[in-house]
Amino acid sequence: MRHGKKLNHLGRKPAHRKAMLSNMAASLILHKRIRTTLAKAKALKVYVEPLITKSKDDSTNSRRVVFSYLKDKYAVTELFRDISVKVADRPGGYTRILKLGNRLGDNAEMCMIELVDYNDNMLGTTKDTKKKATRRKKTTKDVGATAEPKATKTVADEKNNEE
Repeated sequence: MRHGKKLNHLGRKPAHRKAMLSNMAASLILHKRIRTTLAKAKALKVYVEPLITKSKDDSTNSRRVVFSYLKDKYAVTELFRDISVKVADRPGGYTRILKLGNRLGDNAEMCMIELVDYNDNMLGTTKDTKKKATRRKKTTKDVGATAEPKATKTVADEKNNEE
């Protein structure tokens, strides 16, 4: 029976699993999205979301606690400087998992895990870009209905006007 066994061991010993999750969390914080398998992404989500919550309180103790998990001072700096400011009013759910399909080699289910507040496509906060004007040809009905008939001048009319 599997009562009370909520941790996915990912086929690794505890030291290897902790190191892998630490590296993946640091990569996620630095790059804002990473591509991995679905099982690793679910384990990473459980690992990294409490760290992001901890980063909302910028104190020496919380920095030390987060550093003990991440072991990367650049990731800790990025987390406390940029990410914590952006997620300050969010009550949780800092990451999103998007399924991508299966990997060709071993048919493992692949996905992309990303920080929610850093996906500009889903937020709809794209930069102001001018709408491209479309160029369409007018049909013969449109041309005939809108265009007025032109008066054609003949050579004789031009000679009469010159005299």
